[in-house]
Amino acid sequence: MIKTFSITDIGKKRKMNQDYVYTSEMPVGPLPNLFLVADGMGGHKAGDYASKCAIETIVETVESSRDTETVSVLEKAIRRANDVVRQTAESDEAMNGMGTTLVAATLDGDRLCVANVGDSRLYIVGGREIRQITRDHSLVEEMVRMGGLKREQAKNHPEKNIITRAIGAEDEIDIDFFSVELKPGDVVLMCTDGLTNMIEDEEIRMILHGQRDLVEKAESLVNAANNNGGKDNIAVVLIEPEII
Repeated sequence: MIKTFSITDIGKKRKMNQDYVYTSEMPVGPLPNLFLVADGMGGHKAGDYASKCAIETIVETVESSRDTETVSVLEKAIRRANDVVRQTAESDEAMNGMGTTLVAATLDGDRLCVANVGDSRLYIVGGREIRQITRDHSLVEEMVRMGGLKREQAKNHPEKNIITRAIGAEDEIDIDFFSVELKPGDVVLMCTDGLTNMIEDEEIRMILHGQRDLVEKAESLVNAANNNGGKDNIAVVLIEPEII
């Protein structure tokens, strides 16, 4: 049994919502469930199209997959989405240069399989702990990892929004995969940078710890991001697995 809730919000500064989410608590093809978050980038309509196109392609590919191995199913679907977004961008001048981040997850029992491209994130929040499972594929994050920038400096760096990987950016795509064992009481948070650029991880943890149900938790996260400036679109997916 899984409880989920998802929400997207345009924020306070943008004229268009380029974030896109998909959730299914029921099986999708060979997968027991599927959760996707994408943050599009590009011109006026291109980012909006890129995120929607990528997610729809992934869902269609998973639905028709004959694979049974989870990572293989997700990898082929994400690579297919990369091809479709890239081909569309090359064939339509208005879409030139578009791309999208993606974070994908599927839960089998207490084991969460996660795939990531870009800087949208997946966290595990339980008790007094919040753990970022995904690694941001961004210029600033690479500078932090190389030791050229301190973590506290990264938060407000002028090049913070430059990502180093995106669906549709290159012919070949590099995907990170993670496998996480969930414990009783854990909540999974998937989100775009419209949330994480506006509120600190510890505030996210406190909001999730303090509200009663998933709807209140998600809406409180969006409200906090908007109250802190709402500079970008915000997407939140919350997953509460029943683990005994």
